[in-house]
Amino acid sequence: MKAKLSIHALLITSTLTLLNACSQMSHVEEDAHVPLKNTANLAQAAFFKHYDAEEVKTYFRTDYIQHNPHVPTGIGPVLSFLPVLQAAQTTYTTHRMLQDRDFIIMHNTYHNAEAFGANDVVTFDIWRMQNGMVAEHWDAISPIVETTASGRTQFDGSTTVRDLDKTEANKALIAQFMEDVLFGKAPEKIDQYISQDHYAQHNPLVKDGLQGLKDALNYLASQNNLFEYQKVHHIFGEGNFVLTQSEGRWNNKPQAFYDLFRIENNKIVEHWDVIQEIPAQMAHSNGMF
Repeated sequence: MKAKLSIHALLITSTLTLLNACSQMSHVEEDAHVPLKNTANLAQAAFFKHYDAEEVKTYFRTDYIQHNPHVPTGIGPVLSFLPVLQAAQTTYTTHRMLQDRDFIIMHNTYHNAEAFGANDVVTFDIWRMQNGMVAEHWDAISPIVETTASGRTQFDGSTTVRDLDKTEANKALIAQFMEDVLFGKAPEKIDQYISQDHYAQHNPLVKDGLQGLKDALNYLASQNNLFEYQKVHHIFGEGNFVLTQSEGRWNNKPQAFYDLFRIENNKIVEHWDVIQEIPAQMAHSNGMF
């Protein structure tokens, strides 16, 4: 794996992308009566529990921007999808929910979800909120794997958000980890980032522990760039949880990488991810990022 960006460029790229997105919207009013996480929960329920078009219209903007590569942009395709979900009785569970400014990040599983590619899938969903409504959506989807190298699932583990005062420091830590370890600038520094006492791994192919991660990265590095991170688009975080949204290659195909890290005492102690291939043709011109 080769480093493609310096940490300075990495942070600037992430920051400018977010500032650009924020500059194109009216910020949610500084008002305690607009609890974005509660709104996100209600929007999810309208779509995947009640399958109710009028409820969806309450929570989704008419100029809704879509980044899922298989769904056209706009509110119309969202509404037309409801009968498909209702017929299949598609249901969901939100395992983790984070808020970073006007962005809501969800770690979800969906069941009876053949419309998403498999009966049971795990996803990361990112919603940009505008004036208390869903304005934009990004996601990555992967089938749930029953047998994993660590014995953990792709979605179990710690869920409690804490250390809110450390949000920015933890985001900076993960940005540096991405550059040094995943971009390959200084992979020997991995011990500085990963807890040697306890590291819980939820990638289905990687074992628990620092050594399990080292073994996986060493194997991938020996495989002729089988696996390569190329660009970080966003870094989101709330307290002890940080999500990176990146692109790169896996098996010589372009991929979207979503990595969620949990941090304790300035060390990464838990990791989840979803990897999805970026298709050559999309249902819109918005891209996946």
